[in-house]
Amino acid sequence: MVAELRVSRESLNAPFLQRVEELSGQNVFACYQCGKCSAGCLFAEHMDLLPNQVLRLLQLGDEGVLAARAPWVCAACLACSVRCPKGVDVARVMEALRQLALRRGLSPVEVKLDRPVPQIALVGAMRKVTP
Repeated sequence: MVAELRVSRESLNAPFLQRVEELSGQNVFACYQCGKCSAGCLFAEHMDLLPNQVLRLLQLGDEGVLAARAPWVCAACLACSVRCPKGVDVARVMEALRQLALRRGLSPVEVKLDRPVPQIALVGAMRKVTP
């Protein structure tokens, strides 16, 4: 089944999109879909949506992006942000999406630890999953 996405002036000026831009401090409409963020992403193969696809869905006002795994897989390594020719900090957008998902009560990706991990990894992970 293919989901239908209707684009209108209202969806492009949606409060959701304004909130993402407010939290991230980024203009998602600056992205012109060159794909450099996705090409440089170290975790792209583990994402259900590539970084540039997340930005495109935001540009279209699609709140369904909050259900994606991509923001939770993002390591905020800034490889995407460094490569962006328009200066869009994609990692900050992903962080804003994590915050909004948590505020709406959407469950993040479940993390199972099968071995000891460095303390800094746990601190980083907790930053992602706490409101």
